[in-house]
Amino acid sequence: MTAVTKGSTQIVRPAGAGHETLYVLLLCLIILAVSGTVVALHGETQEVHVVDSHQLDARRDLSAAEQGIYADLRVTLDEIHLLQQEQSALPTPTQLGEEGFAPFAQDASSVSRGDHRWQLLEPTAYLGLSQTPEASGSLLMRVSGAEPDIWLNRRANLAAPTDLTDQALIDAGWQQVVAQFDAGVTRQHRH
Repeated sequence: MTAVTKGSTQIVRPAGAGHETLYVLLLCLIILAVSGTVVALHGETQEVHVVDSHQLDARRDLSAAEQGIYADLRVTLDEIHLLQQEQSALPTPTQLGEEGFAPFAQDASSVSRGDHRWQLLEPTAYLGLSQTPEASGSLLMRVSGAEPDIWLNRRANLAAPTDLTDQALIDAGWQQVVAQFDAGVTRQHRH
């Protein structure tokens, strides 16, 4: 740009934007390099847990109805233990149903989720035979510890198993339902 004053010409050159641009680009590259390094160092590898052939993953392998019954059984187990302490025996499915504990209570939800017929198998198991196996399979819950041991069989017209050992159930076509909680289910914040 040229400025004209009385009799003299003064030339004003533009500011050197080339150096400023270079500094901004260099700063951007440093920020990207540092953030990329932080992400790489804090990244977590995702382990895929494979269940055994006689097991089902509660989150991935069950239908919506089966997941609901499975969740109800896990929640009701605490009440079963309390009633067992009071009575010195496991409560019957009829008692649990009268108390309104799902999945033992007969209501619209239980009908839509397989209309199971629950029975107590001695010494410590509950069997729910599905009346509509296309909605949900039959479920067996062994109540021998703090955590329930739940098994599923999707075949129609099942009879109550007489041997409740793992191998006998596997041989009869039952599959153990296992709950796996990994990064895909819950977010883990490690600080």
